[in-house]
Amino acid sequence: MLKTYLRLLGYARPIRSFIGPYLVFSLLHVLFGLFNFAMLIPVLDVLFNSGNPMLVAPATPPAPSFSAEYVTGTFNYYLYQQIAAHGKMGALYFVCGALVVSVLLSNIFRYLSIIISEATRARMVRNLRTSVYNHVLSLHLGYFSNERKGDILSRITADVTEVEVSITETVTALLKEPPTLIAYFYTLILISPELTLFTLILLPLSGAIIGIISKQLRRTARAAQESLGMMVSLVEEALGGVRVIKAFNAAPYQKARFLQESQRYADLAVKMARKREAAPPFSEFSGVLVICVILIYGGSLVLGPNPSLKASGFIAYLALFSQVLRPAKQISQSFSQAQRGIASGERIFQVLDARPQVTSPPDGRKFDGLQADIEFRDLTFAYEPERPVLNGINLTLRKGQSLALVGPSGSGKSTLADLLLRFYDPSEGSILVDSIDLRHYNMESVRARIGLVSQETVLFNDTVFNNIAFCKPGATAAEVERAARIASAHTFISEMPQGYDTPIGDRGTRLSGGQRQRLAIARAVLLDPEILVLDEATSALDTESERLVQAALAELLKGRTSLIIAHRLSTIRDADSIAVLDRGTVRQLGTHAELMSQPEGLYYRLAVMQEES
Repeated sequence: MLKTYLRLLGYARPIRSFIGPYLVFSLLHVLFGLFNFAMLIPVLDVLFNSGNPMLVAPATPPAPSFSAEYVTGTFNYYLYQQIAAHGKMGALYFVCGALVVSVLLSNIFRYLSIIISEATRARMVRNLRTSVYNHVLSLHLGYFSNERKGDILSRITADVTEVEVSITETVTALLKEPPTLIAYFYTLILISPELTLFTLILLPLSGAIIGIISKQLRRTARAAQESLGMMVSLVEEALGGVRVIKAFNAAPYQKARFLQESQRYADLAVKMARKREAAPPFSEFSGVLVICVILIYGGSLVLGPNPSLKASGFIAYLALFSQVLRPAKQISQSFSQAQRGIASGERIFQVLDARPQVTSPPDGRKFDGLQADIEFRDLTFAYEPERPVLNGINLTLRKGQSLALVGPSGSGKSTLADLLLRFYDPSEGSILVDSIDLRHYNMESVRARIGLVSQETVLFNDTVFNNIAFCKPGATAAEVERAARIASAHTFISEMPQGYDTPIGDRGTRLSGGQRQRLAIARAVLLDPEILVLDEATSALDTESERLVQAALAELLKGRTSLIIAHRLSTIRDADSIAVLDRGTVRQLGTHAELMSQPEGLYYRLAVMQEES
């Protein structure tokens, strides 16, 4: 628990720039607050005990020293000077003036301490959320296959927010309240050492009970955050599949799932609230119990046959002790808050501690361009052990040529493309680029030379211009327009309300399938990749859209080394080489004419089936 807490605090660095000023301003706030209560004793003595021989005015102010006696002695000296010169009303004016100045300064220092803590909180949350986001983008694709996107979103948003509220408030409480309590108890001891002992009777018992409550709260808080992550996942799935939900009348089913998880979260929230809110009442009850003991015992010290405490001191003691309850309660609440923050922090660190399985070597070679060929040698890959998706693949893609991959669904075509882009690494075998293992290159330099146009077009909720220029920050308007013209997209873009500055909606929902695909092609054209990967780029399009996209792809493919994954065999007739995959192995290899001359082959059967359909 402590390790998680300290690790979270590491995101508030430089923490030293916060602790020093915050402590100084907080202590000054506390000291001026104490001064307000310390004025009660001499004021009560002056106003209501004028016959007391102790009220003889000091002849000189006390010698300067860093002590409470010096402060009270100096105040008493000037107070009695006011009494001597202007009477008791003059003393009241003096006290009121000192009180106004003291309260003003106390609140100024309180404001400054809060501003510092808020700035530190904002920096901590920014660093933590940025670290999680950046780390998520660095993880391999396999991680996202095993995790719910909604749960990841929940960790970046809700869990980080919980850390923001809980951990930072705990830090400020633990920095400010213990010194406050020490200052209060030091003053109480100066007033009456015997009486102060009674205030400490129940504190160890209170701390033990609150500790038990806090430990239970952390387990409940963790379960609640997991439930919240599940709810976010359900919402994300529903928003992404709203068309399917409505088409199949599945709204009642989705509503029932959400209601069930929402009820679970509500039950956990109530359970967590019961435990969280148990600490402050118990702390307050303990404080009231101590006050009752103080009233009984303190009253005996004042009213007994041999009084050892003045009535004015007892009243000031009670007034000051009433303020002790606030920092004590704040400390008890901070332990409860810390448990919730630590539970969220543990969920966040599960993401941050996930190691990417695909990384660039520290001294990786920079890929400056393909010189000869790309070879898939004895390549085997499995998402799960003992269930290979690719098994013993041997293929060669020469520079400037095209290699098409065809075959039934699930034969491993897209997986082969993912391996070339190093979304995954082979389980066995290797991919050789100019006779050098792909894993020995700097990963970013390889991807910078490869363009991808996939069946699932990924666009962002931004303008047309920014979606095309996504791969090339700083691209000029002329460059973007040229890429759009090559992709046969300029005409429909020009007809849009704001041209290239038109927003396209979430995932490009304001565009047709063909328009989305042509924007993706324009993005690839702007990148000007040396190697091109086309992953069934036209399979989901209608005939007219396919014709336009095919024309755009023909322009894009000129002079490039390309790996083409195709469902429609008519689109890869002119490929330099065609590999037919089935169940993770290469069944046939050759040109279209060569494969069509083998009637017993899988390629021929696929071609006949498509012609008949």
